[in-house]
Amino acid sequence: MRTAAALAAIALVASPLAAQSVDRSEVGRILDEGFNRSEVMLTVQHLTDHIGPRLTNSPGMRAAEDWTLSKFRDWGLRNAHKEGFDFGRGWWIERSSARMVSPRPIMLTAIPIAWTPATAGKISAPIVVAPMSEERHFERYRGKLAGKIVMVTLPNDGSEPTDPAFRRLTGDDLAKLDVYEQPKYDPEASDRRIKRLEYASKLDAFLKAEGAVAYATMSARDGKLVHGTGYLFGAGETQQVPGVEIAAEDYRRLARLAKQGAAPVVELENVVHFVDTDTQAYNIIADIPGSDPSGAYVMAGAHMDSWVAGDGAVDNGAGVAMVMEAARILQAMGVKPKRTIRFALWAGEEQGLLGSMAYVEQHIASRQRKPGGPTTGLARFYGWANRWPIAHQPGYDKLAAYFNLDNGSGKVRGIYTENNGAVVPIFRDWFAPFNSLGANTVAIRKTGAPITSSSRRSASRPSSSSRTRSIMAAVSTTPASTPSITSRPTTCARAQ
Repeated sequence: MRTAAALAAIALVASPLAAQSVDRSEVGRILDEGFNRSEVMLTVQHLTDHIGPRLTNSPGMRAAEDWTLSKFRDWGLRNAHKEGFDFGRGWWIERSSARMVSPRPIMLTAIPIAWTPATAGKISAPIVVAPMSEERHFERYRGKLAGKIVMVTLPNDGSEPTDPAFRRLTGDDLAKLDVYEQPKYDPEASDRRIKRLEYASKLDAFLKAEGAVAYATMSARDGKLVHGTGYLFGAGETQQVPGVEIAAEDYRRLARLAKQGAAPVVELENVVHFVDTDTQAYNIIADIPGSDPSGAYVMAGAHMDSWVAGDGAVDNGAGVAMVMEAARILQAMGVKPKRTIRFALWAGEEQGLLGSMAYVEQHIASRQRKPGGPTTGLARFYGWANRWPIAHQPGYDKLAAYFNLDNGSGKVRGIYTENNGAVVPIFRDWFAPFNSLGANTVAIRKTGAPITSSSRRSASRPSSSSRTRSIMAAVSTTPASTPSITSRPTTCARAQ
């Protein structure tokens, strides 16, 4: 059921936008293929149950790249290929464990932080609570960290979660999303983010110099949720000190015990591996060719990478499965579109939308880099949308629309138009045949909250609207401080 509205949008953009109309007979064929011969659950089951976590450049992600590429080819799509871009090191967890061994044995909920090194087998050491969030805090703990597992997050009081991790959105919830958001221009924001990223390297160097055996952070969420997010994946950026993220409840207990008396002793074992055989990450691209000799095309995409704390089902196996099912259904129907329909499965999204940014710079437009600014890693993404001028690539005018799926599971209930008012009436017409299935919301706002059957509190990472927007939304030709409404949806429209 969740595929129907997305398929309608993808199929209908194959003819000129100004003359768009809904072909009800084609809608019927889409529904028949989607409901009676669906493979969407088989796709998502293979990605999650068989392959599992898909951290960029990890063995799991490599398996997913090969498998999805073979499926596109098996279904008969054309031009199916990988497109590489510079990324960095692969990394994966073989196994890990964490437990308090004194004053009494307790198993701890914890996960290695991505791209941190392995422990030297099982290590046991007393903890020390040493909250550090800025470089000026280092002096306070100098000479006190040798041989310790350093807890670097300031523990808070915490509370029992009052909201469920999974909640169905109501009609009123969806209606509140149809609000135009005035663009905000904050060019200094990227510099602040880069400084926070640089701080992670400085903290690692300080801990190493002080002789710490490992460090621990506290999960940002209660409910025993852990994330394991880390961003020092570039060649030459690797941290020297093993790191773990501990569930908030366990972290607070350790801090309380340390405050009351002798420091608890914790045993850690992180068996993790780096993979350096290929530092390129890869987007997966496949087409249903169109007849337009100009090469015009529309796109549907979803990021395929995930974090390692789960199997990447909600973020974003669900989106990948829907995009792939759209490709399968349209190919099975034998559609002959005017515009080429291109499908893309992105890599490196969790590390800063790096895969879609690489596609944009190769095929659509590039932005002038700040002199001396970072050229790799997450820092490369920060500030990208605020760089001027924009240089068009030869394919700039060929992309008519891009539809992205990355806001959780559940059936499609609507679409974000990314502040593009010109496409609102068009999308409402497109969704009309699917209103009875619950797909009836066209929200003008930018994405950042899902228009799905549910909202989510993912165990893989906190939500952030600045990071959930597709990089496709950043290739307009006006500064972010100036609202721009065009006659075509060249910005990202989020269907969920």
